[in-house]
Amino acid sequence: MRTFPLRLLDGYRGFRGRAAQKGSYQHARLADEGQKPDTLVIACCDSRVTPELIFSADPGSLFVQRNVANLVPPYTTDGRNLSTAAALEFAVNGLKVRHIVVLGHARCGGIRALMESSGDAAPLSPDDFIGAWMGWLDREPLGHVCVDASDQDGYRAVEEEGIRQSITNLKTFSCVRHRLEQGDLTLHGAWFDIARGELWVMDGPTGEFHWTDGVEFR
Repeated sequence: MRTFPLRLLDGYRGFRGRAAQKGSYQHARLADEGQKPDTLVIACCDSRVTPELIFSADPGSLFVQRNVANLVPPYTTDGRNLSTAAALEFAVNGLKVRHIVVLGHARCGGIRALMESSGDAAPLSPDDFIGAWMGWLDREPLGHVCVDASDQDGYRAVEEEGIRQSITNLKTFSCVRHRLEQGDLTLHGAWFDIARGELWVMDGPTGEFHWTDGVEFR
């Protein structure tokens, strides 16, 4: 206990204090009733991008799966990517979510590492787990993307393409295809601008991203 981060303990005390002020602890209800989220959000591990915070979501309303660069690899039978596949299967078949949102973001470290690597470059990590994971992103459609490495926001086109490919890959899973055919599941893409607090939503038919109406933070 003495080695547990004090900042986390202080945060927990604040969490308990707020619940006491409200006179209720909603997690007790969730424990009895179970979770019934209507949306699966596939997001990046990046600590600056928190779906529950971005969408002002209450506990139990979002089922969130996070991985590096918010990727969804295509369906495989070789035992790889079990975490992402298992979360997807549970959300679609078990929880019966009605929406799947692939949430990308600006200044993604995984995307940057992929685009700055080359055949002669050193592995992205000592064991190259990152490189193997990012290898699921098809680079062929990215050949036309010109990236200025000095521009922190210069990878946006690649981040958006990663979202498109992930949505395409979702459809390779039979459980997703079945629900889509039934008409009770919808796939969505979104991109979050960390610096400006803007959410850009993908138009399904065109694949283009549009800024949602809202407040522009300065």
